[in-house]
Amino acid sequence: MMADITLLLKDEADTRRLGEDLALAVKPGDCLALSGDLGAGKSTLARALLRALADDDDLEVPSPTFTLVQSYPLRIAAAHFDLYRLADASELDELGFDEALNDGIALVEWPERAEESLPESTVWFAFAHEGEGRRVKISGPEATVARINRSLSIRRFLQERGLPEARRRHLSGDASARAYETVVVGKKEPMILMDSARHKPGPILEDGKYYQQLAHIAEDCTPFVAIDLDLRARGFSAPEIYESDLEAGILLIEDLGRDGVLDAEGKPIAERYIESARMLASLHAQKFQRKIAIGNGIVHAVPDFDRRAMKIETRLLLDWYLPWKRGEPASDAERHDYAAVWDMLIDLLATSETNLLLRDFHSPNIIWRERDFGVKRIGLIDFQDAMIGPTAYDVASLTQDARVTISEQLTADMLDAYMADRQADGDFDKETFLRDWHLMSAQRNCKLVGIWVRLMQRDGKHGYMKHMPRTFGYLKTALTHPALAPLKDWCQRSGLL
Repeated sequence: MMADITLLLKDEADTRRLGEDLALAVKPGDCLALSGDLGAGKSTLARALLRALADDDDLEVPSPTFTLVQSYPLRIAAAHFDLYRLADASELDELGFDEALNDGIALVEWPERAEESLPESTVWFAFAHEGEGRRVKISGPEATVARINRSLSIRRFLQERGLPEARRRHLSGDASARAYETVVVGKKEPMILMDSARHKPGPILEDGKYYQQLAHIAEDCTPFVAIDLDLRARGFSAPEIYESDLEAGILLIEDLGRDGVLDAEGKPIAERYIESARMLASLHAQKFQRKIAIGNGIVHAVPDFDRRAMKIETRLLLDWYLPWKRGEPASDAERHDYAAVWDMLIDLLATSETNLLLRDFHSPNIIWRERDFGVKRIGLIDFQDAMIGPTAYDVASLTQDARVTISEQLTADMLDAYMADRQADGDFDKETFLRDWHLMSAQRNCKLVGIWVRLMQRDGKHGYMKHMPRTFGYLKTALTHPALAPLKDWCQRSGLL
């Protein structure tokens, strides 16, 4: 299906802002056809988009009128075509048009010269003068136009909150649908914009529920706001929320900084990891809130990391990793036995200590705040999926960081620091904790080995597969505890060990 948007651009500044907004919406494979008379704003838009992709306001963007194409190796590779002097549409092949779309995006001025050769997925920008400004009609495939419209809605969010001149730049995305931007207004400190639209329901798996519901994955911004308020009230470094639109899934929040827990070569900085473990000890020593009010009558009930959530996550090993590893799916008998093993292991958790789990507490989500002291040195982000469950889970997430190899010595040092702080506070069962650490490690890594394959096969995100050897190595470590013998035996019988 096709869709369209019509915008009135009052001046050249509006056109530049549209280019910036498009830079946050485009994806590799997008072809943007810029049509209109001379001086209508096509080149202004293209230049602004390219400079935003480069995050360089001074990027030289010459007109490709004579060269026909200019290529830019930016965050997303971009090729800027000007077809005014094109003699025949077949010349597009010689210009490397298809290759440009394979690797990145194409911006095409004077697209009418080769309209029949442009892909059906092309998004058309039809510019026309109107008074002192110009009107542009954006039309193309519904999904692509929806992406553009989402970026435009973020611009409206900023305008409605008195930030019409805000400068937006891509910051990061993650394995979910969330995306983050840096927002700068004048010479003020940068802010972070979280773009977290409501999850679309997936296929029904159990009891009329889809995966996000079964695994207690946040489906909107409400859980983030609630957990954020709770953490800040307890003295932890979670970002201040400046502005929000919960229905739209847009938050403007404090920028906690750029320093993390890894050095310039991507290796763990021991001091920072150990301080992160001590922060968890402080968090787990405090009582948690099960229900958190965030205003306007909205109350978030923090979900339990219950049996169903644990098992639906461990099934990712069966559904994705095992078929990829072996080349054939799990048998009915293997599925039955695997489920029985996990029921038995989860039964052991009846005696476990429970508290608030941040859920993905590892290097991408930890900010090091050098100027702060104590627990406030650890900046916390990406905790919207927090649950109440065994405290060992977050410790396993940190000490077996999915994104970086943690040495046995550093793991031991973190565990020692965590347990020492917990024992100093009073009643703490070290043996039960260590059992739970192995069990939660196994649960988390059974999930992750499946997620890496799913991201590759379903979502086309191949980069996450680089974490597979490390993740499976962590799983092997988890299986060394006697309590995990049944799972180790199942893995051996299934050919995974």
